[in-house]
Amino acid sequence: MKHILITLFCCSLSFTTLHAQTMKELFVSMPDTLSLILTPVNRADCVDFLASGMRAQVTNRFNNPSEVTNLTDNYLRAQITESSVWEMRTLPVKDSVSVICFVKTVKAPVEDSHILFYTQDWQPLPTSDFLSALPTADDFFRTDLNESQTDSLNELREQAYITFIKASLSPTEDTLSFTYTTPEYMNREERDKINAYLRKTPITYIWKDKHFIRKD
Repeated sequence: MKHILITLFCCSLSFTTLHAQTMKELFVSMPDTLSLILTPVNRADCVDFLASGMRAQVTNRFNNPSEVTNLTDNYLRAQITESSVWEMRTLPVKDSVSVICFVKTVKAPVEDSHILFYTQDWQPLPTSDFLSALPTADDFFRTDLNESQTDSLNELREQAYITFIKASLSPTEDTLSFTYTTPEYMNREERDKINAYLRKTPITYIWKDKHFIRKD
């Protein structure tokens, strides 16, 4: 059923999109309902500034600075506020048809992300069609612990009862990485202790066969 829905999506999109749009085109054409902080003029100015080799910083709708820090044909990163970041990447689905993966990360005070998917005309798509299983807190901890270490970790995790996970799109590859950020809200002593039990690298998903799958 999932493959049928994606096929129908590709067919319908082929009638509405005559060519694969670049990220700058997609960014400028974003509906205001998805960009409450950046106005259409803000977004167009950011693109123009980068094209002119200038810093793409603008004064947003709330009279605060926002800046696009990276823009390629298929990737964008923008510092929307001091505590929020947008990342977008187009991902191939069929021939010239792509979907937009949109990652919103907010630091309040610990970084946590929300992942969304859209068509190239900014119609929402079910996230589960492209990312069926997100990592859980358990996935970020080492599995080579002895019994004593496991007991110590379980005690520490009682202090980490809220799960925060940051997602990051790669600027150069069709990958999505996840970092466990929960320790950032713990005091330094507890944070240092729990960090010793964490994986040393983020959990990475690769884009394959029209959806993200876990790499390891």
